[in-house]
Formats: sequence, C-alpha cells, structure tokens
Amino acid sequence: MLNMLPLIHQGKVRDSFALDDEHMMIVASDRLSAFDVVLPDPMPGKGAMLTQISNFWFDQTRHIIDNHLTGIPLGDVLGDPNLVALLEQRAVIVRRLQPIPVEAIVRGYLIGSGWKDYQQTGAVCGISLPAGLRQADRLPEVIFTPSTKAAAGTHDENVDFASIVGLLGEDLAGKIRDASIQIYEHAARHALQRGIIIADTKFEFGLDAEGKLYLMDEILTPDSSRFWPQDSWQPGTSPPSYDKQFVRDYLETLDWDKKAPGPALPPEIIEKTVQKYAEACEILTRP
Repeated sequence: MLNMLPLIHQGKVRDSFALDDEHMMIVASDRLSAFDVVLPDPMPGKGAMLTQISNFWFDQTRHIIDNHLTGIPLGDVLGDPNLVALLEQRAVIVRRLQPIPVEAIVRGYLIGSGWKDYQQTGAVCGISLPAGLRQADRLPEVIFTPSTKAAAGTHDENVDFASIVGLLGEDLAGKIRDASIQIYEHAARHALQRGIIIADTKFEFGLDAEGKLYLMDEILTPDSSRFWPQDSWQPGTSPPSYDKQFVRDYLETLDWDKKAPGPALPPEIIEKTVQKYAEACEILTRP
C-alpha cells in the first residue's frame, strides 16, 4: 500500500507520503542519524517512541501555536487494517505545508556547538555571553540560535538572528523566534518537574497556502533535543543524557570522518540507546 502512495520526501528519519493536495502521511522510521549521517543500524521501536512523544508535546503546546497534526485517523486513509495496525504507532496524517528552511534552535544551557562557539568567541550565533561560563552551565537567559538547513550530505550552518531576518523578513523571523522560546520554556518547566533538564532543542515550521505559520515535523524528542537527568547534571562536564548524545559520544571515540557511510554500532550501544529513549518517553509523557 505504501508503494502506491507518492513519496514526497525521505528524510534522515521520516518518510512523507502524499495523500492529496492538502494532506500527507508522515511515517517515523527506526533510522538514527548522527552528525547529519544516517547510521546503518536501526533502533528498534524508535519511530513509535518519537511519534508518541511528539504527539504529546504537540498537544501540550497548541495554546502557543497551531501544529501540523490533523487528527485524521489512519484508518480513514489506509484501507488495509493490517497496514493500519503496523503503522498506527509511528504514522500521522498532517497538513501539507511549505517548510521554512531554518532550524529554530533554542538553548537554555551551554553545550554542543554552542559551547564550542563560546570557547572560541565568547558568543553563540552572535549573542554575547558572560565570561567564565563552564560547559553545561545554565545560561543567564534562554537564547534563540538558529541555523540554516543544509542540503543532504552537508551540515547545517549556525547563523545570527539578523541572517534569519534577511532570509524570511522581520515579521516571520520574529514569530518563529518568539514561538520557539515560548515552547521551550513551557516544555522545560514540565520536564524539570519530572527530573529532566531540556538543555536545548530545535523546531521546524511551515506555512500553509494562506501564509499561516505552523509548528511541524517533530518536537522535543530525544532526536531533536538534549535531555539530561537533573540529578546527574554537573556544570564543567558533559552530562549523561537520555538522547542520542550517547551515540555521538561513542562515535567520537572512532576513527571516522563524520561522512557517509556511517559506522556500524555494537549491539550494546543500540540496546542502551533504545533504553534511554524509552525511559525519556515514559518519564515525560506519563500522566
């Protein structure tokens, strides 16, 4: 049945299929990407977990901004009950939107590429920060540090907000920045009550035919965010995480140039990664 649906786009993790002019189906696979390279080994059950946690956050943040979910059941679109059963945990019917070519990155803590930029320049994406901050320090205030979306096989490029204004215009750029910060702050409060720090995250947005802005793709998953156990957070170190940083840390120990093809992962790394995803999903989404 999926072969009968036109494939719009195959991303690193998700596959998008056309349904009609206004709707499409997104299927979250078990693929894992690191350093913008899709690794050869799947993470069993990962797509279902990403869909569950994204749907939870979409529901939690719809008071801030509308999102791409339509609420249309898969059974209304897919005639085969066996296919519905196979996909219902990992597929959603969404609005077809024009993606905005920007990664809307929000940081509450100094880690990753932000930490590297700060060490070199004392700033992140043109935002000056106080001297003397340590790796994994909480930032004085939440910052918006966007990047431009790169072509397949290349890396996204961190840019300052002025570059996004030049790309999108002041009004749209401001809406994306403000919504991104509000969503992050709302989610970070929820997560902290559950003992999880959301160090940083990224969002994607799209426009409908009338130019209305929607939140889309995935949000606040272990693929798109850094989740730290609060009780293990220690500034000055790279904290343990519930997300794919665990895989990145392993890959950093290898003699790999971060170009495709990616290296195979040992079974114990796969098992531990799936365990971390499942734990984060359960903690954040439980009633």
